[in-house]
Amino acid sequence: MGQLLSTFTAFFPKSISYLRTMSAVKEFDYLVIGGGSGGIASARRAREFNVSVALIENQRLGGTCVNVGCVPKKVMYNTALHAEFIRDHADYGFDVKYNGFSWPKVKATRDAYIKRLNGLYESGLTGSKVELIRGLASFDSDGTVVVNGQKYKGKNTLIAVGGTPTIPTDVPGANLGIDSDGFFELEDLPKKTVVVGAGYIALEIAGVLAELGSETHMLIRYEQVLRTFDHTISEVATEFVDKGPIKLHKKTHVKSVEKNANGTLKVTTQEGQVIDDVNTLIWAIGRTPLSARLNLDKVGVKTDSAGHIIVDEYQQTNVPGILSLGDVCGKFLLTPVAIAAGRRLSHRLFNGETENRLEYKNIATVVFSHPPVGVVGLTEKEAVAKYGKDNVLIYKSKFNPLYFAMTTYKEPCTMKLITAGPEEKVVGIHMIGQGVDEMLQGFAVAVTLGGTKKDFDRTVAIHPTGAEELVTMRGGVKSQL
Repeated sequence: MGQLLSTFTAFFPKSISYLRTMSAVKEFDYLVIGGGSGGIASARRAREFNVSVALIENQRLGGTCVNVGCVPKKVMYNTALHAEFIRDHADYGFDVKYNGFSWPKVKATRDAYIKRLNGLYESGLTGSKVELIRGLASFDSDGTVVVNGQKYKGKNTLIAVGGTPTIPTDVPGANLGIDSDGFFELEDLPKKTVVVGAGYIALEIAGVLAELGSETHMLIRYEQVLRTFDHTISEVATEFVDKGPIKLHKKTHVKSVEKNANGTLKVTTQEGQVIDDVNTLIWAIGRTPLSARLNLDKVGVKTDSAGHIIVDEYQQTNVPGILSLGDVCGKFLLTPVAIAAGRRLSHRLFNGETENRLEYKNIATVVFSHPPVGVVGLTEKEAVAKYGKDNVLIYKSKFNPLYFAMTTYKEPCTMKLITAGPEEKVVGIHMIGQGVDEMLQGFAVAVTLGGTKKDFDRTVAIHPTGAEELVTMRGGVKSQL
């Protein structure tokens, strides 16, 4: 047998070397599964503390945000914004001839930009000396992570694999539609579109398509869009959608989807409505965590019924040494949240900062709808539940931004401050209207620092701006909830 092995080794030295390599376990101080914003941020920050780090990713670097989320979404929002400016050009005295819109032109430029970002992420990992491992990861029962047959082991292992859009399995023909990822693969502007969903992704996509000229139908199950937001935002956003150009269908459930002979789709609802000759059907009904393919049962990591990985306030799962953050945990599905959590985690694990963690409160967020929404802190309902109805005062303002003083089209802005306690601490800010996306960041700092209504009042307003309304509001009233 020994002679046979020697002979085999002599003739096939590379095969023996390969088998030995494959059988060995490569170990790292920190093994990160997932090359999205959170995983990359945590991996690169860990390297600053001189520990060995590897990152595993099977697809384009940057995750959802860079490739099929916030970055290309904002590009498309800006594209639709140009359509709104064109609408108002005549009111501002410009005699401009509209010669049409080229979706392929925007897509090509956008995709090239995203590709450049992918390269920057990879060069960033290389510069930080993070080893990039390409392939799908799954756990083995011995606690190792297997990628393409090779085993890896982390003294600490981070799961940051994100999620994927959901397409229903109980609607016949549902797979004839696409999801929000597929929206970015569209080669041209659909003539007629159906968007199913009432959340921020559905609202953003529907807004872009409608403003650019697609006949866009938005199907929602209940009466309002953005139902998880403060009730004032949900109500006002629904009013805006109702005015058009989106065609809103309330209390509507898709029964079936069929393909017509000419390639278009027929969408039939449970309520008996038929929307025919649809070029594109887009499902925007939620997201599913990408945890199933990890074989978490082999190492005993617990998930909830939806597949979200359960973690404590330090991102620790129930298994020592295995951590998780980002969308796969199902909490605040926002890129800056994953980045902040990832960096704090690396400081805790490798720089002795034992109490360093992200506090999931007062997290500002923006919906790039038309008009945009900006919120931070508690909703009115949450504030009443936390502080009691008698201890909550609400300040509201509705006004027409100066921009619309010149235009035929009118778009009022609504702002709401929620204060609590005798000192009237500002615990929530909710806005919808032109420019609120850029206003919010500074006011989020004020909320984080515990600013009071008196602090806002004594701040000199910048005039004329929309933001000045937040420091000039008067007449607080008790919550009516």
